[in-house]
Amino acid sequence: MHRTSPVTQVVATGIGAALFFVLARFVAIPSPIPNTAIALQYAVLAVFAVLYGPVVGALAGLIGHVLTDATGYGIWFSWELASAVFGLIVGLVMLRHLIHEGEFGGRTIARFTIGVVIAHAVAWLLVAPLGDVLIYSEPASKVFVQGVFAFAANSVLTCVIGTLILLVYSRTRTRTGSLTVEK
Repeated sequence: MHRTSPVTQVVATGIGAALFFVLARFVAIPSPIPNTAIALQYAVLAVFAVLYGPVVGALAGLIGHVLTDATGYGIWFSWELASAVFGLIVGLVMLRHLIHEGEFGGRTIARFTIGVVIAHAVAWLLVAPLGDVLIYSEPASKVFVQGVFAFAANSVLTCVIGTLILLVYSRTRTRTGSLTVEK
């Protein structure tokens, strides 16, 4: 299993949060649901969670979403917490993998896809809408519609784009056992 140093994790958290912010703030695709966008940043967040672990995924999601909301909508803690939960779950599901060694085959892709869907379900069907109702007294019908849309759109984009990024990354790595000694 690949281990990263604490310094690498801090740097990865900062870069992940910055990429999350830039994508959320400047590349968000408007949706027909008010205050909800089609979000490309979760694919990058998932990649950081896979490559650097659940703590980096959670912190990059939380910090990136706080920065996005602070410069746009205003702080909306329930959704920021949902981004952290997403990064944490993807990182936990993908704790033991060989992507750093060039292995990203069918089983690992399936585990990534299942992890992403579960993480988005927990984040957008539970954490965000329940937080909106409990913290902000928002109408349940409104926030669950937002959550269902965010879950569906984010799941599809994260699975497709995240898988492509991880496939490209894994192809840049030397596969385990692929090197031979010349005689």
